[in-house]
This record gives sequence, C-alpha cells and structure tokens, in this order.
Amino acid sequence: MDQKQMFKQMIDFNKTAFDNAFNSMAMLQEQAERMTGMVLEQATWLPKEGKKVIDEWVKAYKKGRENFKSSMEDSFKKVEEFFAETTKTK
Repeated sequence: MDQKQMFKQMIDFNKTAFDNAFNSMAMLQEQAERMTGMVLEQATWLPKEGKKVIDEWVKAYKKGRENFKSSMEDSFKKVEEFFAETTKTK
C-alpha cells in the first residue's frame, strides 16, 4: 500500500473520530446549558447580575467551542490539501 494513501486514510479516520467526539461533547454541553437555564429560572435568590454573568460565561464558552472547531477544520483541510498536492506532483 502506498504510504500517502495510508496517511490519507489515517487523516480521514482521525477527522471522523474528531467530528463524532466533538458533536457528542457539544450535545452534552447544550444539555447542561438547558439544565442550567432551568435552574437559573427557578433560582429566585440569585440576583439578575449573577444570571447575566452566567449567561455571558455560556456565550463565551460557545464561542470558544466554535473557534476550536473552526481551527480543527482548517487544520484538517490544510493536511488534506498537502496530501492532494503531493499526489498530483507524482
């Protein structure tokens, strides 16, 4: 088997594994966010400022998660392009 083909299969496998793990993590985080939202609605003892801080924390967490996903997708794309270019040259 050609080494480049083997590496391409490894990259494809790792990308699929990452996508599946990331999607599972995102679903878990979204469920935790919904549960936190329900608790905050019922928490009359928590001031509005506290709820606002928690909401902003959740937004920052989502943005970080999206940035991480985008960065990983860009990295996988660069690796795939690298292997595509090396196969074209031969």
